[in-house]
Amino acid sequence: MDRLQVLFVDDEEELVSAVVERLQLRGIEARGATTGSDALKLIEENAYDVIAVDVKMPGLGGLEVVRRVKERQPDLQVVLLSGHGSRDDAEEGRRLGAYDYVEKPIDINIFIDILRKAVESQKSVTR
Repeated sequence: MDRLQVLFVDDEEELVSAVVERLQLRGIEARGATTGSDALKLIEENAYDVIAVDVKMPGLGGLEVVRRVKERQPDLQVVLLSGHGSRDDAEEGRRLGAYDYVEKPIDINIFIDILRKAVESQKSVTR
């Protein structure tokens, strides 16, 4: 697989910095954003294989980001994150087109595996 391009979005700046750094240390091209609006701008300006976005953020939350991403770039995979696990949010996210729903705290190795599977699942659909 080519080098994975990931956008990590969460309103907790320290978490974004830490996860982006950990992804980069594992050979993944990672960039972070702390708002849904910034994430939407970044996906218009850059190519990503997958984005991971927190469900609960001030302003533009993760579910709305999924909705807008899928309208603009239906092939871009989205993984939702939440520190407040909610079955309703997970179901709504999947209905909107999210690949998966991951609860925080994140186990970085499991998280990377989910990101890779999301990208591979999309590649097998578009072949």
